Formats: sequence, structure tokens, C-alpha cells
Amino acid sequence: MAAGTSSYWEDLRKQARQLENELDLKLVSFSKLCTSYSHSSTRDGRRDSSDTTPLLNGSSQDRMFETMAIEIEQLLARLTGVNDKMAEYTNSAGVPSLNAALMHTLQRHRDILQDYTHEFHKTKANFMAIRERENLMGSVRKDIESYKSGSGVNNRRTELFLKEHDHLRNSDRLIEETISIAMATKENMTSQRGMLKSIHSKMNTLANRFPAVNSLIQRINLRKRRDSLILGGVIGICTILLLLYAFH
Repeated sequence: MAAGTSSYWEDLRKQARQLENELDLKLVSFSKLCTSYSHSSTRDGRRDSSDTTPLLNGSSQDRMFETMAIEIEQLLARLTGVNDKMAEYTNSAGVPSLNAALMHTLQRHRDILQDYTHEFHKTKANFMAIRERENLMGSVRKDIESYKSGSGVNNRRTELFLKEHDHLRNSDRLIEETISIAMATKENMTSQRGMLKSIHSKMNTLANRFPAVNSLIQRINLRKRRDSLILGGVIGICTILLLLYAFH
């Protein structure tokens, strides 16, 4: 019976890790899609002013965005279901309720699910904001071209309006470049966070398997803390003595 329940737990962990790996790849692609959409929209703004037809590239990216968003939501739902099954397993009558290793593993998978969910909603919101901004800018460009073709006169007001529009477009391009840098930094931070979590998990596993190692680590930490307190006290005393000597 114990072997059967242990095998069930390992199957759940395997499913969770597989879904987490798939989500990680999907979220990276999702973030790159948002970045490429921003860049392509900037290039689209530099097209010939006579071209007012919708771009197939933007439509294709919109469809890709919707498809990837649905796939990620489905993966998140499946991972949530696996986590729920793991929680039910830890609360079942045949499993010790105070098993620290199982609870720690479950909490780690829950944290990963929460991080992926937060990252997905944040990236999706950024994409929607960029798309709405580009739609607004496209509408402004169409209004400008319509006004120019209807009047046929480049008066002073039109020139000022066009200059202001160019200024806004340049500012928008700078913002998009800043967003791209921030998203690249976020991807690097996500990768480093995954590595640190993996190292932390391995250290906890070693500590749980070898209590002596855990005890040794605790003693080392206590000794480091004691040495820090002693060093701080010595530095404080020396500082006081130097101040007294300086004022006398």
C-alpha cells in the first residue's frame, strides 16, 4: 500500500514538473511575441503615408497571441489540478500529516504556479496595452492623412500638429525600447530565479536526508553569527576609544 501511494505521489510530481517546463517555454515565447509586436508596430508607423490598408503581420500576431494565451491558460489549469491532487494526497488518511518533506514539495510547486500565473497576466496586460496604443496611433495617422487629402493645404496648424505627432511617436518608440530592455531583464531574472530555486531544493533535500549535515550547517551559521557579533563589538569599542582620543 505504501509503495502504491509513493508511486502515485511521484507520478504527480512528474506531471507537475512536466507542466512547469512547458509553461516556462510558453511564457518565454509569449514574452518574445509581445516584444516583436511592439517592434513591428513601430516599423509599421514608418510606412508610406499612402498605404492605409490593414497589415497582415499585425493580424497574424493578434491571432498568435490569442492562441498562445489559450494554451497557457489551459496549462495553468492543468497544473492547478495536479497541485490540488497533491494537496489531497498530503491530507489523506494513509499519509502522515506532519510529513515535512511532502509539505515543502507541495508548497514549492504552489509558489511556481503562482509565479507563472502572475507573469502570464502581467505579460498579457502589457500586450493589450501596446495593441490599444498602436490602434489609437493608427487612428490618429488616418485622421491626419484624411485631413491632408481633404484640404490639400499644408497650413501652419497642420504643420504644428504633424510635428507634435512626430514627437509623440518618437517618445513612444523610446518607451517601447525601454519596455524591451525591461522584459529582457525579466527573462534573465526568471532564469536565475529558477536556478536558485533548484539549488535551494537540492540543499533542502540533502538536509532532510542527512540530519547530520543539517545540524552542521546550523552550527556553522551560529558560529558565523557569534563571530559577527564579536567583531561588531570590537569595532564599536575601537571606534569609541578613537573618538575619546580625538576629543582629548
